[in-house]
Amino acid sequence: MKIGFIGLGNMGAPMAKNLVAAGHEVTGFDTAGIVVEDAASAATAAEAAKGAEVVITMLPNGKILQAVADQVIPAMDTGALLLDCSTVDVDSARAAAEKAEAAGLMAVDAPVSGGIGGAAAGTLTFMAGGTDEGFAKAKPLFDIMGQKAVHCGASGAGQAAKICNNMILGITMIGTCEAFALADKLGLDRQKMFDVVSTSSGYSWTMNAYCPAPGVGPQSPADNDYKPGFASDLMLKDLRLSQQAAISADADTPMGQLAEALYATFVEDEDGSGRDFSAMLPRFEKRGRG
Repeated sequence: MKIGFIGLGNMGAPMAKNLVAAGHEVTGFDTAGIVVEDAASAATAAEAAKGAEVVITMLPNGKILQAVADQVIPAMDTGALLLDCSTVDVDSARAAAEKAEAAGLMAVDAPVSGGIGGAAAGTLTFMAGGTDEGFAKAKPLFDIMGQKAVHCGASGAGQAAKICNNMILGITMIGTCEAFALADKLGLDRQKMFDVVSTSSGYSWTMNAYCPAPGVGPQSPADNDYKPGFASDLMLKDLRLSQQAAISADADTPMGQLAEALYATFVEDEDGSGRDFSAMLPRFEKRGRG
């Protein structure tokens, strides 16, 4: 398949590399001039899109997505697919899809879960929004770049699934870190707490699979000085997207709102930037009630 790939950063470059390794003809473009081995390079986004059956975008935010969509849509052939794998606001995803469909293109928004390691290993999970036809065209590429793809509904549904999931994740991690900090102050051994909670009603992914306490549970970033598997900065981005969507949809999300405020303080006013999102635990350890 002839593929244009726009946005070759930490996630995009390994995804493009896996497509090349699978035998697809990939032409890449990135504003930073990044190139992928064995892929062709274009001078502009429009040039990368020209003649492509699928144009994949992996971009930082919705504003950039819409700007890139305006550049590539006129260059794409009727019936081609615009496949956006960025994590952006739902409204921007829907706006880009509407522009694509008005030009006779298919459009799918398919943000990913799995991080840089998943992008390199080809084990990402894709949460896709768009038509059945668009999803079917993207599915062989999802199978190369990832291990699972879920068609969540119409345009924007992929972004909605991602931000709802990550709102739960952010809220749950804060609760898990608070509980460990409280256990410390009550004199409860962390391992004993884990042994109870991980098999009781407090069970959660943040406790059982990604425990924020070093030396407890399976290996996690806590055991590597909180070097990020999923950075606090990215959690803050996703929580902000969740609250932007909540405002747009008139949804009451007080816990999501509080989680956003706590991660904003952690990242922007404290030492959270560049650390894993589970580094909330040492933050709470140092704090008292006031």
